[in-house]
Amino acid sequence: MNQSTGRFGLSCALTTPYHEDGSVDLARLTRHVAWCLASGCDSVTLFGTTGEGPLLGHVAREQMIGALKGAGIDFRSHVVGGVIAASLHDALAQANQLLDADARALLVAPPFYFKGVSDDGLFAWFSSFIAKLGDRARDIILYHIPSVTAVPLSIELIGRLKAAFPQAITGVKDSAGDWGYSQQLLAAHRDDLAVLIGDERVLAQAVRDGGQGAISGMANLVPGRLRTVVHQGRDDAALVELVDAVLRYPVTPAVKALVSHATGDSAWLTVRAPLLPMSVADTATLGHLFDRVFADRAA
Repeated sequence: MNQSTGRFGLSCALTTPYHEDGSVDLARLTRHVAWCLASGCDSVTLFGTTGEGPLLGHVAREQMIGALKGAGIDFRSHVVGGVIAASLHDALAQANQLLDADARALLVAPPFYFKGVSDDGLFAWFSSFIAKLGDRARDIILYHIPSVTAVPLSIELIGRLKAAFPQAITGVKDSAGDWGYSQQLLAAHRDDLAVLIGDERVLAQAVRDGGQGAISGMANLVPGRLRTVVHQGRDDAALVELVDAVLRYPVTPAVKALVSHATGDSAWLTVRAPLLPMSVADTATLGHLFDRVFADRAA
């Protein structure tokens, strides 16, 4: 991503399909990516939270990249990649793998094992990460998701990093679900960063306030509706109701349960430990809600 090329738009936070033996189902993944891009997504994001990125090793990541490349997916235009690692060495390996594939952007989470770390410590980690990438450092989207990492990115830290690395850092994904934080982020950086909102419940308002789009798990399900929200800032009550329901469960298994329901394909239910698949009853509950809220709005 480069801000000079226009809006970021809608990226699907891809969920990852598996075979029964736990290996990635590359054929199913490739079909899903093609469907997302044909159905309204400007790009897809591999290896994020919804995609169980931290549970995917280097070999699996390479296989997934290779499968999409082999299917003719244009990485520079259509693929963002998650970089989620506590080790600087591992983060660099993930980043270089994606840059070798010519990915559109890198979604980079902070190192997450040690909690209560200072902004100075996080600044040092990100500074080392960018310095070691050298001339390759580009299109970095900072990933703020404290509900998972327990390592928040303060508005002040984001400002320091943008000031220090103005060419390398181009965006922030805000997945905190805290509208007060989102408002502060937009006020501080709507003009110099692509602010991307992960919480679809406030996405329309964020777009109206200067946000450039979203990396969205719900785009696995209804990318056309998300596209309207992202590109027009139009509220969607059905999406809000669905997200409220999903957040009552572990989010990644819940999204996979909904994909399974929407496609009629039970293979999507499989997750990697320590995550557990949704129960039959909970999957049915979410499926009924999905059918109801979108049928109601379509009537």
